[in-house]
Amino acid sequence: MMTTQSELFQIESEITWEQPDEKIRRQIYGYDDKIMLVKAKFQKGGVGTIHKHPHSQVTYVESGVFEMKIGDETRIIKKGDGYYVPPEVWHGCVCLEDGLLIDVFSPLREDFI
Repeated sequence: MMTTQSELFQIESEITWEQPDEKIRRQIYGYDDKIMLVKAKFQKGGVGTIHKHPHSQVTYVESGVFEMKIGDETRIIKKGDGYYVPPEVWHGCVCLEDGLLIDVFSPLREDFI
């Protein structure tokens, strides 16, 4: 049974930017209780602190360069790259050049809404 969902359309100019960190902003796009799309804009030096969560995560690098750590592996990723984070795996990043990540979570990140 669906507990929550977004509007059917998300218009970028109408979506509020949240600022969870001094160098990170995010916009919440479409979601229901099974899936969520989020844009995360990083300034150079921004840190996605090492964390884990019960959600599967798939991310596309729209722009920028990031040092991304997933589990025991660290890679430099850039525009056009992507990554997958299984549930409960520690991960985080450092933004090396201003950039934008497009995150998809399943199920939704209730802590974001």
